[in-house]
Amino acid sequence: MKRENLTRYAWLSIAAAVVTIGLKAGAYLLTGSIGLLSDALESVINLVAAVTALLMLKLAAQPPDAEHSFGHDKAEYFASGIEGTLILVAAVSIAWAAVFRLFAPQPLEQIGFGLIISAVATAINLIVGRVLIRAGRRHRSITLEGDGQHLMTDVWTSIGVVVGILIVSFTGWLVLDSLVALAVAANITWAGIKLTRRSALGLMDTAIAPKEQKLVCSVLDRYVAEKQIDYHALRTRQSGTRSFISVHILVPGAWTVHQGHELLEELEADIRRAVAGAVVAGAAAAAAASLASARLDISFIIVTP
Repeated sequence: MKRENLTRYAWLSIAAAVVTIGLKAGAYLLTGSIGLLSDALESVINLVAAVTALLMLKLAAQPPDAEHSFGHDKAEYFASGIEGTLILVAAVSIAWAAVFRLFAPQPLEQIGFGLIISAVATAINLIVGRVLIRAGRRHRSITLEGDGQHLMTDVWTSIGVVVGILIVSFTGWLVLDSLVALAVAANITWAGIKLTRRSALGLMDTAIAPKEQKLVCSVLDRYVAEKQIDYHALRTRQSGTRSFISVHILVPGAWTVHQGHELLEELEADIRRAVAGAVVAGAAAAAAASLASARLDISFIIVTP
């Protein structure tokens, strides 16, 4: 799938956010519940985050240029960082409104209709959230996965709000409505912190996942045993949807550059099978003879799109 096509998921998220904002706002107006208001405010954040995701996905999809030789993939980390920050802002707003209502509780009205509307909005977020998470993992997009995780946080938030309002309707404990809203604020604060942290790690060129590192090492170790070669300086970094892998390959000094090139073609193909979609970036290989060690030192970079 081309990177540009990922924007359709962002449009789906935007549509879901617009619909759920309307539904949750209506539920709040019907009931007067501060818990439902906090839920509606989170959906506003969902909309802003979805629009940000759309813009960043479009930017990340642009091909490399003279100023960005390695592409624009890291734009996705800005999207998740912005979304994490917005979530924290929403948490503070919700907590502020909840504390104010805690000292001035108000009776709830038309609870039944309000909860039905909230349940419909929750179902929409659940479906869209699962779609985004699956798409994000399949296409290695931190933006889509982060947006989906945010929507799933919203789902659990909505469930907590509904349960709290049901208890209020049966017990008359109006203060519980504000306590539920405070719990919502605490929950989404944690989600915002995790998203912001993940964004920061990506911008700092964090290594690829340990599982993928082991796959790469298993391929290299097999070549060491079968081809009488060696390797060193294995380095990896994650950049949006792409994983960069660089390594130096040492082959017998009697080998020609052509033989080294052929070896790298085989090695690259095996790593492609181990780590989905791996290709050699730029030239097939850069080689230089090392007279001191009578070995041929070959350096190359592998990129997984």
